[in-house]
Amino acid sequence: MSTSTASATDRVSLERSVPPLGAFNLTFLRIEMVRKLRNRRTILFTLIFPVAMYLLVGYPQRNEPLTSTSIAQGGLSVAAYLMVSMALYGAMMSATQAGAAVATERALGWSRQLRLTPLNPVANVATKLIAGLVFGLIAVGGTYIAGALTGVRMDPEQWIVSGLVGWLLGGAVFTTLGLLMGYLVPGENTAQITSLVIVFFSFIGGLFYPISMMPELLQQIAAWTPVYGIGEIARAPLTGEGFDLGALLNALGWLAIFATGTALLFRRDTKRV
Repeated sequence: MSTSTASATDRVSLERSVPPLGAFNLTFLRIEMVRKLRNRRTILFTLIFPVAMYLLVGYPQRNEPLTSTSIAQGGLSVAAYLMVSMALYGAMMSATQAGAAVATERALGWSRQLRLTPLNPVANVATKLIAGLVFGLIAVGGTYIAGALTGVRMDPEQWIVSGLVGWLLGGAVFTTLGLLMGYLVPGENTAQITSLVIVFFSFIGGLFYPISMMPELLQQIAAWTPVYGIGEIARAPLTGEGFDLGALLNALGWLAIFATGTALLFRRDTKRV
């Protein structure tokens, strides 16, 4: 082979080693989804847990009007409030469990193998983010179906908007949190620690009860938690009062922090290949 021919071959190989979209592709996404479906813990937190929590806590209060005047006049019950909260909780839990599985990849050396490929860290995060969103949709859909079958009544826009916020915004923020925890916490402990973090944020962030019921100091702390902004936006359709800009900035800010931290840790974790 001549020198010119060899040089041309090298150029073609170099061009092919950098695929578009940072090597993001549907095949890699499909493999990620199938792997998650085989995890019993993922199925438990995705579908069974949020529905069971709603039936245990929300359903018994289906005939109890909410204390907020604006909600009570609309005929919504405490069960509606708790249904939205449990759906959001399920989306967060399923999203973080999907993201935290990266710890297993690190333990097996899979993440370092990925760095031998043209896969961009952003594409890797995006793949897991989409997988987390899919499982979050299952959690929200399952909980809302349980609510509808047990007597929860809301306007169509209330169902749609609150569900979309819990799914898209909650899933996005907490998938990236799960990924971040997967790179920070070693091995099998990741899922357990992440679950405890979500439970803590849910209580301190006012997911299960109005923040107005908290002491003033806790109210100030709650406004800085990752759950606060998402919860306020998701429940806004129920109150009809909207949400302030601070809630949106809270959610987007935490999403940016978690996503940036994940990308940086991915690079650090795999740079010695």
